[in-house]
Amino acid sequence: MRLPPQARVGAASPEPPPEELPRMSLIEHLEELRTRLLRSLLALGAAVALCLNWAPEILRFLAAPIYRFLPPGTKLAVLGVTDPFLLYFKSALLAGVFVAFPALLWQAWRFVAPGLYAKERRWIGPFVALGWLFFLAGGAFAYYVAFPFTVEFLLQMAGDFQPVITADRYYGFLLTIVLGLGVMFELPLVLTLLALVRLVTWRFLIRHFRWAVLIIFVVAAILTPTADIVNLCIFAVPTILLYLLGVAGAALVGERRQQVPNGASVPETRA
Repeated sequence: MRLPPQARVGAASPEPPPEELPRMSLIEHLEELRTRLLRSLLALGAAVALCLNWAPEILRFLAAPIYRFLPPGTKLAVLGVTDPFLLYFKSALLAGVFVAFPALLWQAWRFVAPGLYAKERRWIGPFVALGWLFFLAGGAFAYYVAFPFTVEFLLQMAGDFQPVITADRYYGFLLTIVLGLGVMFELPLVLTLLALVRLVTWRFLIRHFRWAVLIIFVVAAILTPTADIVNLCIFAVPTILLYLLGVAGAALVGERRQQVPNGASVPETRA
């Protein structure tokens, strides 16, 4: 008696059926977005409330870059009686963003996870960990490199004047640079995630590299308080390197996707 093909020795086992992704209507997408935004706001609010306990210490830490260039004993000026309270809240808000950022990344991942396959959803750990590290790296680069260099440059330009630096404008300027560079340092993760959900490929990113450089310089010009090329490059050049790192991440995702369970390869879709 002849055995059926599936029972023959050495015959390849049938491949499992392809995984089907869940389908969601527009209303369900909006409901999911509302849920993720609400949970993100709750996480941020809890982090800000926690950081309010150390608001004076956070303010002194944030003010350290400017005090290096001011005469001893000089303090930042306030113009209203409510300014100190608002400054304490702004400092707690900045620290709270860094504390709650893993939770924000988690909610962002949960929002896009229904559009991913099971193997791709396993990237949640690296996504949250690397996203937080990139955000911390961007904030550290802004605080220790970009912001002090910018402050020194601006104070040198004010050599013929008596600078009266208000605390509100100083901290607002600092928050813009720190949060702006923190977000810009997320570029590799964003590009890798876009490749993961099949919106771009590394070839697409390379082909449009010139436009990416242009956009990066435009965003850097918005964040940079001066028009000199040195300050502009301090913001733009690291971001260009981060873009290339994102291209490498997209290429890695594309190579992993090309491998099917039996070890064969499938052609990559061009974006």
